[in-house]
Amino acid sequence: MLEIKNLYAEIEGKSILKGLNLTLEKGKVHAIMGPNGSGKSTLSKAIVGHYEVKVTDGDIIYKGNSILEMEADERALEGIFMSFQNPIEVPGVNNAYFLRTALNAKREHEGKTQLNAAEFLKLMRVQLEQLGMKKDMIQRSLNDGFSGGEKKRNEILQMEILQPSVIILDEIDSGLDIDALKAVAEGINRIKSPERTFLVITHYSRILDYIKPDYIHILQDGQIVKTGGPELVEALEAEGYKIVGKES
Repeated sequence: MLEIKNLYAEIEGKSILKGLNLTLEKGKVHAIMGPNGSGKSTLSKAIVGHYEVKVTDGDIIYKGNSILEMEADERALEGIFMSFQNPIEVPGVNNAYFLRTALNAKREHEGKTQLNAAEFLKLMRVQLEQLGMKKDMIQRSLNDGFSGGEKKRNEILQMEILQPSVIILDEIDSGLDIDALKAVAEGINRIKSPERTFLVITHYSRILDYIKPDYIHILQDGQIVKTGGPELVEALEAEGYKIVGKES
């Protein structure tokens, strides 16, 4: 689904990614763990084309084609989705209007008919109920005045509405209480499919207890330094990142 080849990237002239290689298989859940400053968020931003990140070498191949020359909105239309660690508030932009506009832009890009207001609201009601979100949230401004948990649920709502192919979740579990964490994890599990790939970036193992990753990758100093199965999480909890120097 997505292959990152020898990727070098910087932010404001500071080198962050240093020859990173990573292959994301179709239908799999990949989790990236690593200490602060290792490059986890920079990697996610490089994939989606965030303006802060400058790629200086290497390539990102999505469904067989390089996407480095594509703008962020083009990558989104092609099915690359990112949930941000700290979703921004956008006062004055209605949440429902934002989501319907985004969905219809993607449907138009795919050659599908757009949804009218009634069709969209019908779809929206189902998703809100599944996520345990209050109905009034969809009529409020995008993330404006939302709690941390509400913002994260709103990110999952966007994910479920847009049905992307590659889903990047950057610290989706940060700041969540147990009920919000379970609701977010259930949303992720609902959308799993053989045609969809997840990249979950996290510091903590608790979200991984609910979504069951296929692969764990450890990122340190701008490179993937170790890859394993779910058992790698237990080793990390027991010994920390010093396990990187040990044999797999």
